[in-house]
Amino acid sequence: MMLRAQSLHTLLRRTLAAALLASLTAATTASAQRWTVDPKASLAWWQMNPHLSHLWGTTCPEEPSWRPGEGRSGGWNVGQGFRAANDGQGSLSDTSNIPIYPRPKVRSVCAPGVRGEFVVSDPATLRGVRGEVAVKAEALLTGNDDRDAYTRGAILQTSRWSEIKFTIDSVVNVTHRADTTTGTAIGVLTIRDVSKPMSAGLRAWPLAGGGVRVMTKFHTPAQDLVPEWGLSRFSLGLGVGLRMWRDLYMGADLVLRPE
Repeated sequence: MMLRAQSLHTLLRRTLAAALLASLTAATTASAQRWTVDPKASLAWWQMNPHLSHLWGTTCPEEPSWRPGEGRSGGWNVGQGFRAANDGQGSLSDTSNIPIYPRPKVRSVCAPGVRGEFVVSDPATLRGVRGEVAVKAEALLTGNDDRDAYTRGAILQTSRWSEIKFTIDSVVNVTHRADTTTGTAIGVLTIRDVSKPMSAGLRAWPLAGGGVRVMTKFHTPAQDLVPEWGLSRFSLGLGVGLRMWRDLYMGADLVLRPE
């Protein structure tokens, strides 16, 4: 009888513990919010410093505020009255005008080049953020067909590695001012078959029509592209060989929608 009583007590204790764990898990899952990237309203971009009047690209060339650089291929309607990239400063270091053609407002005009999904435990504080942004490598365009084909084949090798990914583990240093939240996203950046820890500053605010706009930007020294990221020195050419490039900046301008 004593052994049976002890066994019954142990069984009840284990059952109650399992029930409590299940309740806590359900509560955590219920409180978390899932957000997805709106592909038609989101874009990713890159820009070299110095940009030499042509070294930048976007996944959304349909955006009216964006312009291709020097040596663009035919078919681009650059319009009139825009700030030209070739203003005599293209060979100078400039870490302020990045990206060189930011979009002033969100338009749902982009061909899908970015996907992503996030889970947020507390949207107000960005606590418990987990997720991933993936950029279709072939969607990054500079406006020069030959340059884009070379980048896809010789540098990014998109036939083997179709996406550039940034996996976010957390957001730290969160601050709030009015309706805007700023912080630093901590995660892992994967280019081709190389993954490295990376942090990126971000800024987020609600949109009038629903959803949240998130802008983020990070960079890596251009001289790290060969030894750290495994890119070909031959393929990158004089930009790395003669140290003409200082930094490679990458970023995203995302619209997140709650599921």
